[in-house]
Amino acid sequence: MARKNPWKISRKIGRFKGDRRVIWLLVIFAAAIAGWGWLEGHPEHNPWAPLNLRDPIGMATAGKLAALKDDVEECRATLVRSEVAHNVLPGMERGACRLADRTQLASYPLSPNTPAVTCPVAAGLEVWRTKSVETAVREILGSELARVEHLGAFSCRRMYGSEDGPWSEHATANAIDIAAFVLADGRRISVLNDWDGDEDERQFLRAVRDGACDAFATVLSPDYNAAHADHFHFDQQSRWSGTCR
Repeated sequence: MARKNPWKISRKIGRFKGDRRVIWLLVIFAAAIAGWGWLEGHPEHNPWAPLNLRDPIGMATAGKLAALKDDVEECRATLVRSEVAHNVLPGMERGACRLADRTQLASYPLSPNTPAVTCPVAAGLEVWRTKSVETAVREILGSELARVEHLGAFSCRRMYGSEDGPWSEHATANAIDIAAFVLADGRRISVLNDWDGDEDERQFLRAVRDGACDAFATVLSPDYNAAHADHFHFDQQSRWSGTCR
C-alpha cells in the first residue's frame, strides 16, 4: 500500500489553516461593517459622533459631556447643534473669583431667575430636564413641569465656607443648587419637605436625583449629608472622580 507523502499532507493542512484565517478575517470585517452601521444609527453610543443633547442617553454620552469641560467652544457648538437657546455673557471678576465662561439658558424654566453658569452646566441642565425631570413629572406625578426652583449658581466662596480650603465649584458658576419643582397643576415638590414625604413625591425626587447622574459629574442630595437636606447640588468638576449620591 502506497504511503501518503507527509509534505503533501502538511501543505493541505497549511492551506486549510490559511483558508480558516481568511474566513475569520472576513467574519470580523463583516461584523465591523455592521457595527459601524449600527453606531451611525445610534449616535448616543458612538464616541466619534458629535454630541447632540436631543439624542437619548447612551454609552458615549457621559464621555462626551465630560469632554465639554475643557472645550468651551465645542460646548457652545453643542448647544447650537442641539437647538438650545442661550446667551453668551461677558466674563467677569468678583473678589477673588474670575468667571471666564458665563452661559445663560434663554428659555429654561428656572425660578426666581435664570443664572449664568458654565456651558457644561448649561448642557447638563438641558439633558437633565428633557431626559429625566419632564419624564418623571409625567410618569410619576401625572402632570407637566412648570418651573424648577434653585438656590443659586455663582458664589465666590470656598467649600463649606472655610477660609483656606479648596474653592467651591460655585466660585466659577460651575455648579447649581436645585431646591424644588413646581408642576402645571400647582403642586410644589421640594427637597426639604418631600424627600421623606408621600410615596409619589419620594419616588419622583429620587428619580430626578438619579437622572441627574447621567448629566452631571457630581450630584449631591440629602443622602449625602445634612448640608444638602434642602437641595440637590449639581456640578461638572470631574466626571471620573465625581459623586452621585
